Amino acid sequence: MISLHKNATTTPSIRQRMSGSIEFASVFALRCGVSEETARKWKRRDSVQDLSAIPHTLQTTLTLAQEAVVVELSRLLLLPLDDLLAVCRES
Repeated sequence: MISLHKNATTTPSIRQRMSGSIEFASVFALRCGVSEETARKWKRRDSVQDLSAIPHTLQTTLTLAQEAVVVELSRLLLLPLDDLLAVCRES
């Protein structure tokens, strides 16, 4: 079974055809019922698999003291970073 995220408008087989196509992205988009932006995106990519939608950077800033607490707690308790960040925000 194919694992697609809930907003996926294409399947790996359609993406494969897009990436190997010599047609303009606009023509392929019309034929497949997707936006031109989606067609251009898949033409540029090497892989037909969905990329992670998880942010790769934290949208927060810690003081030096908070960072030291997080590092020490992480080392001692082996908790996930999200849990440690929640603890630091509350204290």
